[in-house]
Amino acid sequence: MGEPSREEYKIQSFDAETQQLLKTALKDPGAVDLEKVANVIVDHSLQDCVFSKEAGRMCYAIIQVNNMPMMALVNPVYDCLFRLAQPDSLNKEEEVDCLVLQLHRVGEQLEKMNGQRMDELFVLIRDGFLLPTGLSSLAQLLLLEIIEFRAAGWKTTPAARKYYYSEVSD
Repeated sequence: MGEPSREEYKIQSFDAETQQLLKTALKDPGAVDLEKVANVIVDHSLQDCVFSKEAGRMCYAIIQVNNMPMMALVNPVYDCLFRLAQPDSLNKEEEVDCLVLQLHRVGEQLEKMNGQRMDELFVLIRDGFLLPTGLSSLAQLLLLEIIEFRAAGWKTTPAARKYYYSEVSD
């Protein structure tokens, strides 16, 4: 079985108005309130875990039409990243790892959409690195790596690759 076409998404469990909203979002994302669409999809996913996979495919299809749907997610994603950059979160390696991983994945796109918030986020990250209050050596290494990654234009330089990842490949 291949991927469903835009018309084949399983939205029958929604009321007629919501079904129409979702169909419109899939055909022409600019014609609907994407925040409302996102809320409908998230709420339904939380109530029906089986729908979650379908929700992901729908979101992916909406984003492929153009990059404007991403705008609806910029501030919520930044809010999560800001939370992960707080001192209490930076003291937990798994939260630092999550912060760095997400910045590797979407940092460049987020910066293009709202560079000022990225600057503010990196002030927190830099302060967290420079003013460690119980940071583990791994957390410090991860923070330094993401600071350098952004400074290099969201690319890993050969020198950085050797420094940060040489022990992994040995």
